[in-house]
Amino acid sequence: MNRPVVAGVDGSREGFAAADWAAGEALRRGLPLRLVHAWEAGLPEGSPEAALPELRAPQYHARQVLRSALDRLVERYPRLSITAEQVPQPPVPALLAEAENADLLVIGSQGPSGLGGFVSGSVAMATVARSERPIVLVRDGETVEDEHLPAGDGQLSVRTPGRDVAVAVDIDGQCDEVLDFAFHAAELRRAPLRAVHAWHVPLSRALPDAAQRTRRRSEAERELAQLLAPWRERYPAVVVEEVLHEGRPAHVLVRAADGAELLVVGSRRRRTVVGSRTGPVAHALVHHVRCPVVLVPHD
Repeated sequence: MNRPVVAGVDGSREGFAAADWAAGEALRRGLPLRLVHAWEAGLPEGSPEAALPELRAPQYHARQVLRSALDRLVERYPRLSITAEQVPQPPVPALLAEAENADLLVIGSQGPSGLGGFVSGSVAMATVARSERPIVLVRDGETVEDEHLPAGDGQLSVRTPGRDVAVAVDIDGQCDEVLDFAFHAAELRRAPLRAVHAWHVPLSRALPDAAQRTRRRSEAERELAQLLAPWRERYPAVVVEEVLHEGRPAHVLVRAADGAELLVVGSRRRRTVVGSRTGPVAHALVHHVRCPVVLVPHD
């Protein structure tokens, strides 16, 4: 049975943008779309308190949020199989449970948190930190036209070529899952793939000279080419551009994401005494990158 693409909706503009992006991705992948809305303020059906109007109003609002998103997407994507469910759980556990059975989980990246809100920064980051499945974070205002290059007059259009997919490549880390996702995403879109690697000369007592920097860049170029070689063979239809920038990963990737349709990055889980958290690079990208960001978990 095919895993669905799952989108979390909460009535915010970010939530609707995420649901719309998820619908387009589900079509690309030939998968159904599942909309979920977490609602934890209700009372069991049939209990005397549940009949009170002031207690039923939030539940009615939650149902309307889900219905509004469903109606909008059914009209816009008539060929897509879409289901919707109201989940009686807090947002983070609900999203994590959905992610386990999803091909991909899509949520809004940030915004005001309301009743059952998914898009508050704490909810999004907590979900990313604990998920075992890829998560896409989408900002408000993301449209299908944004996935394409501007036309000659500068206007956005779905008839122009698509933007490229950017992927952050850590040549010293475990990145097979990240590269597999990125190459597959580029293949689905028939888009170029831009493999971005941030390099720097390790700190020492003395500042690196030109010869050291040149040597380190050459080493990074060779290592990146070797790392990508088997993936080029596996995805021969994907045109790959190898891009190296000197600097710290967070700074390099924020700049590299400018103009991309999608940024794919690994999310290294860090276990702490108070739970899991994301690394500083993923945290920076979530807050500063405008295009949708895919966070692929790895240890």
